[in-house]
Amino acid sequence: MFMKEVIIYTDGACSGNPGPGGWAALLLYNDIEKEISGGEKHTTNQKMELRAAVEALKCLKEPCRVKLYSDSAYLINAFKQGWLDKWQRNGWKTVNNEPVENQDLWKELLKLNRRHTIQWNKVKGHDSDPRNNRCDFLARQAVPSIL
Repeated sequence: MFMKEVIIYTDGACSGNPGPGGWAALLLYNDIEKEISGGEKHTTNQKMELRAAVEALKCLKEPCRVKLYSDSAYLINAFKQGWLDKWQRNGWKTVNNEPVENQDLWKELLKLNRRHTIQWNKVKGHDSDPRNNRCDFLARQAVPSIL
């Protein structure tokens, strides 16, 4: 079965942690580029990193082959180093027997990961990757100002 190939870059930002935060993603398919972003008044940087990936993957209308790039070790390592499998086996508890944070977003990501064939890629943040830099800019722009 033919699957469309999509490249996704994601990033999250937070002003204070916790505090107001923003997320952004850049989706690329053939010659089409789509930018999405959003923000929350009270959140964490980790949540915004995860939210960016969730929202980007939810944009895909059919199962796709995805190369997802993020500067979040938290996001990438959870998939590449088997953290999610361990958390699920342990009843969503960490090795310290604490509840895994952001379970709602992790569960949504697992569902999306089953729908798509995703290659999870770590990029160095705030470096020379123009697409990662663009997502960083968009995520920071999406942080709601609190008056």
